[in-house]
Amino acid sequence: MNSIAAIRSVREKIEHWTNQHHTNWLDYLRILLGIVLLIKGITFIANKEQVIQIISNNEFWVFHYIIAHYVIGGYIVCGTAIIIGLFTRLVVLFEIPALLGSIIFVDMHKGLLAINSELAYSIIILALLLFFLFYGSGKISVDYYIQMHKDKNFDIS
Repeated sequence: MNSIAAIRSVREKIEHWTNQHHTNWLDYLRILLGIVLLIKGITFIANKEQVIQIISNNEFWVFHYIIAHYVIGGYIVCGTAIIIGLFTRLVVLFEIPALLGSIIFVDMHKGLLAINSELAYSIIILALLLFFLFYGSGKISVDYYIQMHKDKNFDIS
């Protein structure tokens, strides 16, 4: 139990430090990141023919079908959660593997300077996700609201 208490203590210290040093423009950057991820997920749904073509050209289509749903769902759910600042660190942690997979398996073979290459875009989004994994959601978020009101007793009787 000491290791769990130590991890909890470190997490609380990080949250306290980031709450003290988190400016409002970082909240707006987090919201913008969430909007970009949400739009990317909607774009995948709108271009489902291309996604189906990529899946059907592979002999392991079931595996790629599952991954496609993980990526699309992740972009939409995580983007929405990041916009409102709900469980920000957790959803960022959920989104990072999808983006790493995109960089390694899709964007790297196109190259950085190729036409229609999204490698630079993906690297910037990954960097922002890693940043918010450490910094958290900030003061304009559901996470902060819950944290500030967790000690209040709501008695409706």
